[in-house]
Amino acid sequence: MTEPFYTDKSRVREAFDRAAHSYDGAAVLQREVSDRMSERLDYIRHAPLRILDAGSGTGYGAVGLRSRYPDAQVIELDLAPSMLQVSRQKQQAAPRGGLLGRLFRKAEPWQLCADIEQLPLASASVDMVWSSLAIQWVNTPDQVFAEFHRALRVDGLLMFATLGPDTLCELNHAFAGIDGHTHVNRFIDMHDIGDALVRTGFATPVMDMEKIVLTYDDIKGVMHDLKGIGAHNVTQGRKTGLMGKTAWRDITARYDALRRDGKLPATYEVVYGHAWKPAQRPSRKLDDGSQIIEFQPRPDTPRR
Repeated sequence: MTEPFYTDKSRVREAFDRAAHSYDGAAVLQREVSDRMSERLDYIRHAPLRILDAGSGTGYGAVGLRSRYPDAQVIELDLAPSMLQVSRQKQQAAPRGGLLGRLFRKAEPWQLCADIEQLPLASASVDMVWSSLAIQWVNTPDQVFAEFHRALRVDGLLMFATLGPDTLCELNHAFAGIDGHTHVNRFIDMHDIGDALVRTGFATPVMDMEKIVLTYDDIKGVMHDLKGIGAHNVTQGRKTGLMGKTAWRDITARYDALRRDGKLPATYEVVYGHAWKPAQRPSRKLDDGSQIIEFQPRPDTPRR
């Protein structure tokens, strides 16, 4: 039996394709999380020459990465081709700094339309994987972390942010018990993400979490922003028909009961993490014939 947690990847692609041109106007949270991720890089010593922006959207994170690492090549990868197209259009429209800037500017970053769970990249081909608010769209973290690990070179850095299970708890409360369908996407717990990092071979993972609350005048504003960024409910147990007037009135009343200081809250549990791909030591055998494979962490890994 299909679990309602699992997302329909074709629907994810369609939703983000449709939202590509409205995304930047509604992506307040996405820009804030990307900026906060970037601040965390201030405490990490790393000089990547090739960076994968996994789930690059309309290119906001890639702009920051190119600014921070001007000598690096940034590869933008996204499931939705329209998102990549909007990013490229913005790059083409950006000022080039006069004639010399146009003549001597670096080549534009590569763009790949692909699934982050099946990267079209050679093994050990990038120095850093950056993924801001994309991992929550995968079905199991092990597959995507295994792909990130494969694509990274030894001593490569994985830096990511995703959403935890308390995300949109107010919307979950409003829809609870309305029918037997799922109405809000579900998200993976921080501790399960940390376990997946270790299982897939990453060393010295560092995880932390914070809650960011956006406020709205009404529930329509919440739904409008979710639609604007393509964050529809894409679980396989979702309701496909229209919501009845009575049910929608009940949902609105439940959400409105959570109003504080005249505003409706929309809570996002943001999980941040980073980890390194260590060098693998030769395996040792135990007396019973089983093997121990040890990993050597980076000696200069900072502690926060």
